[in-house]
Amino acid sequence: MQRMCDNIILRTKRLTVRLFRADDLDPLYRLLSDPEVMRFLEPPFSRQQTADFLEHAGLCEPPLVYAVEDAAGEFVGYVIWHPYEQGADEIGWVLCREYWHKGYAQELTEAMIAGAHGRTDSLVIECLPEQLATRRLALKNGFVYDGKSGVCDVYRRRV
Repeated sequence: MQRMCDNIILRTKRLTVRLFRADDLDPLYRLLSDPEVMRFLEPPFSRQQTADFLEHAGLCEPPLVYAVEDAAGEFVGYVIWHPYEQGADEIGWVLCREYWHKGYAQELTEAMIAGAHGRTDSLVIECLPEQLATRRLALKNGFVYDGKSGVCDVYRRRV
């Protein structure tokens, strides 16, 4: 993903997607230790698991995930954006509960689709079959069901 300036990757009307920093550990831990947030992902993370995730997925080069903050600079969550297979990138989002139902996932999805033009041939969203909100959002944004990867449904969109 190309950097716009400094550590900013992408801006939307209300959000900034940026590189993770080491000082994101505390808000990331609050997010990843929340059982409701993690319901469809993994068991809630310990602080050490969060530190490992931050190091291996957020602070690596190139990153697999990017921090999201609002206009006030508050940590909202993170987006997933990394190569999935030849010619395809995986995208997704994990948001703190207090930011659910504000249209942020839609806003981020639209921005990642726009940002993918010229970068990759297609985008993929993976989710469990019971993640109905994610499935609805994928379909709303032109993704189509493309089979399974393990236990996850795969939705794909050409860009």
